[in-house]
Amino acid sequence: MVFLVIINGLVALWLALYGLHAFVLAYLYLRHQRDTLPLPPIHRSDLPPVTVQVPVYNELHVIERAIDAAAALDYPRDRLQIQILDDSTDETTRLAQIRAALYRDQGIDVTVLRRSSQDGYKAGALTSGLSQARGEYIAIFDADFCPRPDFLLQTIPHFLNRPRLGMVQTRWSYLNAAYSSLTRAQVLALDGHFIVEQTGRNRSGLLMSFNGAGGIWRRQCIEESGGWQADTLCEDLDLSYRAQLAGWEFLHLPTVDVPSEVPPQITAFKRQQARWAQGSVQALRKLTKPILQSQRLNWGQKLMAFVHLSSYLSHALLLLLLLLSPALMQIPQAMNLPLGGLSLMCLGPPLVYTLAQQALYPNWLRRCRAFPLLALIGIGITWQNTRAVGRGLTRWGGTFARTPKFRIEGETGDWTASRYRLRADGSTVGEIGLALYALIGAGLAHVAGNYGMIPFLLLYAVAFGTVAGLGLTQTFRRRGTLPTPLQPGRLLREQHDP
Repeated sequence: MVFLVIINGLVALWLALYGLHAFVLAYLYLRHQRDTLPLPPIHRSDLPPVTVQVPVYNELHVIERAIDAAAALDYPRDRLQIQILDDSTDETTRLAQIRAALYRDQGIDVTVLRRSSQDGYKAGALTSGLSQARGEYIAIFDADFCPRPDFLLQTIPHFLNRPRLGMVQTRWSYLNAAYSSLTRAQVLALDGHFIVEQTGRNRSGLLMSFNGAGGIWRRQCIEESGGWQADTLCEDLDLSYRAQLAGWEFLHLPTVDVPSEVPPQITAFKRQQARWAQGSVQALRKLTKPILQSQRLNWGQKLMAFVHLSSYLSHALLLLLLLLSPALMQIPQAMNLPLGGLSLMCLGPPLVYTLAQQALYPNWLRRCRAFPLLALIGIGITWQNTRAVGRGLTRWGGTFARTPKFRIEGETGDWTASRYRLRADGSTVGEIGLALYALIGAGLAHVAGNYGMIPFLLLYAVAFGTVAGLGLTQTFRRRGTLPTPLQPGRLLREQHDP
């Protein structure tokens, strides 16, 4: 029994460390938020060759929009190469080839590259494209990203007077942020990451990550740091750390944004989070020793790097707290542990989200209303993410389960008729079981007179019930009607017709 009490205390302390981490990043952000990064002047004739890579796998709804956005980049045509790295198995390939041909007729270098296999998934596609790239710099966008025309002009100049600058990451913005309460909750968390966390890390000399899209790499940096590797499902995080450990500098530009989409389905969101959880834990296993042995980093940088890479372990710790609660209720001394002050650490993430909303939006207070749902979802996906953490701890690589995109913009759009629509998976059974477990635990706490445990257990029950309920509701939602497919060339005509 004493062992359980010790485990409970250690888990609570570990979770408090992640809350403290959020406070530290918030402090670092506030300290550096006014640091200015003027855009270095450059003449168009001095701009270097750039290759834009768009990795694609079955993106029927967004592939044409992605190619349109890449082709609209304001950059000298003789120094712009666009690669559509297409591993698709459906009509996406045909649409991409037709669209690319239209732009080639206008003198824009757009090529659809196909591989003989999908080895290495996204990392393999990026590596294959790099072997045929002619740019000194590599801009990467996922298929749902729509870079603004001046994206390259806002980013490339930063490289030219900093020879050790290896990567520039920009902020994600969202085409469908207002679509539903689920998308609003996701945006709240992502804004916190890009405004507060990434800025705080980068401006204070901590290791930061490339986010997989919306950034530009110096080709030399990729090659000298070991290239894209597929032994983790977070090839972006892995290469980011290897590059910085090798002495390359990174730059985050929160004032430059790239519109993208967030998943409108809870099952798609869970799939995305599970992939990130598995990949980040694999990166933790792979990089902990190089980080500890690094002569470039001080111990503060190493500690913050460890907390960053291990952040998804918090889901397993939250689940462990729930599973231990019925046994702990039988131990009176466990209820008297002086751990109440650690609950203050739970205020760290809300502070990060609030600061980001204040920085970005005049109506920031109204946007913060999405926080309760974000908190419920964050707890409710712990079952799915704990399983992903287990895979990350026990195996390398894995299947890269894509996050489907539906071309939902603003408050309109319909994903229900799409072939990419996902249904509730087996994790829903686990979520329902854990919701019932928490309810039973709350009943036992009431009987035992441990009233302080009841809110804690009811929060778990509501969280798991919310995620399971969303998954089932969306699974059985009636199918809608897909909009008329965008005819190849139609958008081009609309843009050029008077």
